[in-house]
Amino acid sequence: MPTDKTFFQVHIAREQAGLRLDQCRPSFLSRSRLKALIMQGLITVDGVTVRDPAARMHRGQAVKVTIPAPPQLEPQFVPLKIVYEDNDILLIDKSPGMVVHPAPGNLDNTLVNALLARYETRLSNIGSAFGRPGIVHRLDKDTSGLLVVAKTDTAHYNLAAQFADHRIDRRYQAVVWGVPPERSGVVTANIGRHPVNRKKMTVLPMRGKPAITHYKIIKTFSNSASLIECCLATGRTHQIRVHMSSMGHPIIGDLVYGRRPRDCPPMLVLPRQALHACSISFFHPRTGNQLRFFSKLPFDIQELTNFLELHSMQYT
Repeated sequence: MPTDKTFFQVHIAREQAGLRLDQCRPSFLSRSRLKALIMQGLITVDGVTVRDPAARMHRGQAVKVTIPAPPQLEPQFVPLKIVYEDNDILLIDKSPGMVVHPAPGNLDNTLVNALLARYETRLSNIGSAFGRPGIVHRLDKDTSGLLVVAKTDTAHYNLAAQFADHRIDRRYQAVVWGVPPERSGVVTANIGRHPVNRKKMTVLPMRGKPAITHYKIIKTFSNSASLIECCLATGRTHQIRVHMSSMGHPIIGDLVYGRRPRDCPPMLVLPRQALHACSISFFHPRTGNQLRFFSKLPFDIQELTNFLELHSMQYT
């Protein structure tokens, strides 16, 4: 991990001319993170500090970004389920309850802590300045399933570009309350930060970022619940959870975005949302070969579906 500040510099390309400063970012740096760095006075344009995220850029300008060093992270030998590994990438089947990278209140026993213990410096350094070595994308703490990790900077840049260009196919399985009206469909609804509860996301029709979720019903359990598959066309925070809740079919176990409808039966206790990243497909960053990986539903969600199956049989 870096012990000092990290610097990188980019030049404004022709197609970026006229854009806001906070829109001119590398693929591995989020716009919100870049905006925070701008407000902290850590961005210069042609050697001059710029604190206005809306400042318009001109072709050829040199944008230098200073990233403060993150706190030192301790390697910790936390068990990992590795699905695939080569010299460029790792595929992890993440357990529910594991935080992907350290954040305030969660500095220990994260996926990053486990990766540092196992691989030390043999991870992409792109996200190291944020305490995220090797991390290309994330899953919520209580969402299980497949997650790709970059071992090299080249792999990280390539995978980040595939995410940005929507060339990575990610599919999730979820158990939701009730039965959606159509066997398959598309939810198109902008998502942004909740105006009151800043820890939550919500549908914001006139604001927020575009978000598209394709879904199809795999199985229904009477009228109580459904097992569905979701495919993300965009990657917004809590996207599936917010979109399914907005349809009136929140994910079972999701205490943030949904609750059990009054007319649904009592359930087994599920201490997390019944959401699992079941498959991911992408192009290998070095060979270009298309790879696809699958993960079965974990035991707790299987138990839930078994219970629902038994309950629906009792009332048919």
